[in-house]
Amino acid sequence: MSCRIYLVRHGETIWNAEFRFQGHSDIALSPRGLEQARALARRLRGENFSAFYSSDLQRALNTARILAEPHGLPVMALRALREINFGAWEGLTVEEIKARYARELQQWWHDPLYTRIPGGETLAEVVERVTRAVREIVERHPTGQVVVVCHGGCIRTLVGTVLGMDLNQYWRLGVNNACLSILEFSSWEKGILTLFNDCSHLEKGAL
Repeated sequence: MSCRIYLVRHGETIWNAEFRFQGHSDIALSPRGLEQARALARRLRGENFSAFYSSDLQRALNTARILAEPHGLPVMALRALREINFGAWEGLTVEEIKARYARELQQWWHDPLYTRIPGGETLAEVVERVTRAVREIVERHPTGQVVVVCHGGCIRTLVGTVLGMDLNQYWRLGVNNACLSILEFSSWEKGILTLFNDCSHLEKGAL
């Protein structure tokens, strides 16, 4: 028996569409993001879930509520599942960050684990809080299926940790809005990635 984690990235926001760094900024789902969440809810409505967990930011929490509604289950919001805190970079595009923080951005791309974003976090801090939160979920639900809705950076760090990756290369893992990944844990130390970045429930134009 094992715990199966259905790991979901939230639906699209306007800032996603504009390629702006969001981080802890509490940006709502766009109409497209709402439809992406509904499409995934239709895909998952026949599954049996023990619980639903989510980041406490509304783009993730509202995605999770849409997924949970057909199952009649509440969503437990966890601050630890938030995206990386991008500090002074939040609301900016990559080009705007390059223009204002060129040295810091170059250092962060090279060593995100230990480079502190101005006013924000290091990736190592994100890894610590996300893996601790998900490990607690796995230990709380040693059998059955659980949905965890969070953010692209969180999913990359968690999958990278399970696979034993160099997390300075975590950006090589592509994670689309409203995608589904699945991790199975017979124990925390024996996590297996069985599905990654699956968007087959989305119409081509909703990717």
